Amino acid sequence: MIWPVRPTPLEGEIVPLEAIEEAHRAPLEAISREPETWTWIDRRIPGDRAAFDAWFEARRAATRDGTELCFVTHRAGGGEPLGSSSYLNVRPAHDGLEIGWSWLHPSAWRSGANVEAKLLMLSHAFEELGCMRVEFKTDARNERSRAALAALAALPAIFEGVLRKHMLVPPLGLRDSAYYSIVDDDWPEVGQNLTARLARHVEAPAHA
Repeated sequence: MIWPVRPTPLEGEIVPLEAIEEAHRAPLEAISREPETWTWIDRRIPGDRAAFDAWFEARRAATRDGTELCFVTHRAGGGEPLGSSSYLNVRPAHDGLEIGWSWLHPSAWRSGANVEAKLLMLSHAFEELGCMRVEFKTDARNERSRAALAALAALPAIFEGVLRKHMLVPPLGLRDSAYYSIVDDDWPEVGQNLTARLARHVEAPAHA
């Protein structure tokens, strides 16, 4: 597995992704104020500039020092940011990483943005970085996220179980985490199915 890696823009038809930079702070903060965006990530962020800045600075610092790589998700055609997603919990010795810290402004939900962002990041992880395993985790109570990951599970990503009392997430308190994974053996079929799902959004944007 290649890591650390020089941040590379990932180009898509709906959402290009680029590594987080200081210039993204203000536009990301402007779209971070919808409470439903952060329900299962950090409920302190909407409307609290200090909480947003702490999140932003943590992602910037981790990207600079190579422990993570945070991508900002943009609307295609030079449009405004829509959210972000990161490679984290990177394990170069074991050819693995996690895709997480993923959020999108509600205006981009069901638009194909999440499908393409995942396709771009998974393609880069398996085909460029040389990953053997990519994992995802979410709060076990987060039905929306688990439904999205269950869609991946049909591709076939694998639901691996729930880690009980896995994290303390202020102000949510105790969190059980549901884990899913895709391994390199799965990737050809997963990539084909994500590409087919994305094509439906690209062909029929009015219904995405």
